[in-house]
Amino acid sequence: MGSVDVAGIVNGRCVGGPPPIHTISYLLIDSRKLLWPARTLFFALKTKQNDGHRYIEELLRKGVRSFVVENVPDKLLSEYPDACFIKVENTLSALQALAAEHRSRFSYPVVALTGSNGKTVIKEWLYQSLCEKHHIVRNPKSYNSQIGVPLSVWLMTDRHEMGIFEAGISRPGEMHRLQKILQPDTGIFTNIGPAHDEGFASRREKIREKLELFTGCHSLIYCIDYQSVHDEIMDWHHDHPTVRLFSWGRDSRAGMQVVGQEREGNSTLVSLMVGGDRMMLSIPFHDDASVENALHSAAFMKHAGYDDAFIIRRIAVLQPVAMRLEMKEGVNNSTIVNDSYNSDLHSLAIALDFLGSQTPNKKKALILSDILQSGIPPEVLYTEVASLAGSGDVERFIGIGPEISSQADKFTMPATFFKDTEDFISNVDFSAFRDEAILLKGARVFGFERISNLLQQKDHQTILEIDLDGLTHNLNVFRSVLAPGVKVMGMVKAFSYGSGSVEVARTLQYHQVDCLAVAYADEGKTLRQGGVHVPIVVMNPEVRSFDTLFSYGLEPEIYGFRLLRRFMEAIDKLPDGKRQERFPVHIKLDTGMHRLGFMANQVADLASALKNHPYIRVASVFSHLAASEDTLQDPFTKKQVAMFSDLCQALEGALGYPFNRHICNSAAISRFPEAHFDMVRLGIGLYGVSGDPEVQALLWHVSSFRSVVSQVKQIAKGDTVGYNRAGVAGKDMTVAIVPVGYADGLNRRLSNGRGKLMVNGRKAPIVGNISMDMCAIDVTGINVKEGDEVIVFGGEMPVTEMARDLGTIPYEVFTSVSQRVKRVYYQG
Repeated sequence: MGSVDVAGIVNGRCVGGPPPIHTISYLLIDSRKLLWPARTLFFALKTKQNDGHRYIEELLRKGVRSFVVENVPDKLLSEYPDACFIKVENTLSALQALAAEHRSRFSYPVVALTGSNGKTVIKEWLYQSLCEKHHIVRNPKSYNSQIGVPLSVWLMTDRHEMGIFEAGISRPGEMHRLQKILQPDTGIFTNIGPAHDEGFASRREKIREKLELFTGCHSLIYCIDYQSVHDEIMDWHHDHPTVRLFSWGRDSRAGMQVVGQEREGNSTLVSLMVGGDRMMLSIPFHDDASVENALHSAAFMKHAGYDDAFIIRRIAVLQPVAMRLEMKEGVNNSTIVNDSYNSDLHSLAIALDFLGSQTPNKKKALILSDILQSGIPPEVLYTEVASLAGSGDVERFIGIGPEISSQADKFTMPATFFKDTEDFISNVDFSAFRDEAILLKGARVFGFERISNLLQQKDHQTILEIDLDGLTHNLNVFRSVLAPGVKVMGMVKAFSYGSGSVEVARTLQYHQVDCLAVAYADEGKTLRQGGVHVPIVVMNPEVRSFDTLFSYGLEPEIYGFRLLRRFMEAIDKLPDGKRQERFPVHIKLDTGMHRLGFMANQVADLASALKNHPYIRVASVFSHLAASEDTLQDPFTKKQVAMFSDLCQALEGALGYPFNRHICNSAAISRFPEAHFDMVRLGIGLYGVSGDPEVQALLWHVSSFRSVVSQVKQIAKGDTVGYNRAGVAGKDMTVAIVPVGYADGLNRRLSNGRGKLMVNGRKAPIVGNISMDMCAIDVTGINVKEGDEVIVFGGEMPVTEMARDLGTIPYEVFTSVSQRVKRVYYQG
């Protein structure tokens, strides 16, 4: 941006070096995403989960010299005299103030969207529809929060001609701040639903709060069929009479009335009346949500004055919105990160960051198409692209398209260029991609799905999807109830509860868990080889695995004297060069679970043995709660906690130094805050399961076990299905065959109607015996065709429901999913 007095705008005071008046191009809130230190202003935000002030010294070492802080790090001022710290009362408010001032510099129209659902899709569809006419700036992905909106607005430049931004809130008072930042000209209210109801006294209060966004707008577009929204808008309009309202819907009062709708294949034909004129749209989707989102987009374009022919043409070619990055296994031990159709500089930076965090030990390759409709001169645009690729440690660059090919001289790493996707596919040996992490980013017209299909391992119909954003969200839910300084141990044993150990561990490491725990040393070795460097505790160390512990820096749980003696002997036999000064160990106490662990009457002898060995250091002492989720057992749980506290105190006194203490598992974190001690162990809660209904309501599902319908057939009454003729048709029925069986993790006890799968929003009982590789479900009365998606668990089919059908616990269901089932990882 141009010259700006940051300190003056944010009402701050400069301490240290010269104020950043001319040098700031990028705003940073996450130290891990640093790309251009000299041109970056870091805001040290404080949240329930973290404090940005912790990362100032790290950023100073990396070259950042401009900071907005609440507390000036005085000890760093002399060491970095050229660093400027702008001290403010609240760093989030400062970020929002700077964004609001930046927004005020531009006079082109800004469209703002809010509502419970559809914001991101409508924003992206408006971009798809209008980008051929205007250079548009918009939120990256779903950056619609108190932090995301100001960061999005900062992307506005003189090169743009329109802004389209979404805004989301979760409690009263938030929308007013976003309105001051966005200052929109036109508003779109999508709809109202239950999302974030818990933050408001009533649905009416939530609607009124969302309407705050449109204060000062020239126009507001909404669906009149949502009666509560219409009523509140009418009431709100009395206080904002200058705002022009434009509604659409089936109601005869609508400015754009839906007078007919019918499905035609995978499309929907919608007949509209606008001011006495008829318009027919062909929407390339048939689900209700997509039709509604498309009509919001059409209503905006109609109200904004675009001609009918243009609207009809653009709506007919709407494409699905890629809402997430996907990571899949590729050919020859490669990893594919697919972020096709999100092709701009900011999303490229996000994707490169994801690539680096998830594949730290692999060579990086980037396949990128022309970036279309950026509004940036090609020589400037691809200089930035080359800089991003270099910062992301890209070792091989492949450019596809005439524009990027013309800028080949900007790329210093090994690079090849092709005129189009067909040229690339025809002239590249795909077997040459080996042991690489490959990021795909292509504008939609380049059809990069063809490249993705060629680079992936043979496609699987049955997959386990893992939502890494959900994992992070759940981590933060539990972190939010911890006192400052309480550490988190992430449990990634048993293949991370079936989710994939390395990928989950790297995500937890990226989000700064303090340590990880595995069951066996081989699991820890795999994590180390996968680029995980945080401390790793081995909960079930075996004597024969000690060499692995020493070689890979793994830390054993010690639960008995025999194991302790054998570990000490192994240390004593190490050559001097391999012996650490003090090996960290984790002592297990038995406070009533009566599995592994030292008994209370053994603690004195334990302390003596530990104190007398020169090469062992106790890193933590812990115990297991036997029934932390059971309210009837609370007296016993509290007895365990009290015993643990007393034993730790005695052990610490005998050893003469402190150690981390931990006894809380996922259930205990929310139920027994007094037992958090120095650290908590977070296991099943990470994966979206809690026995506490209040906590469960806050968690996201992380794993979704999915398959497809292979075949649909009609079965006559009296015929049988499956082995042993166990499934007898009591009536004429329609049966769908699904390629998932007990070898995939679909427990055979769910046979013969005990279990259900979901297809097209309906639960379908399993018919007959489950086979090794497939099963049959009764889809009588459900509109099902071959290729339709089937949900085994996840989303509307929670894993707890399957566990209940089996008479077991979600742990068993998660860990039963076979490793032959392909894991697909995605991030929002």
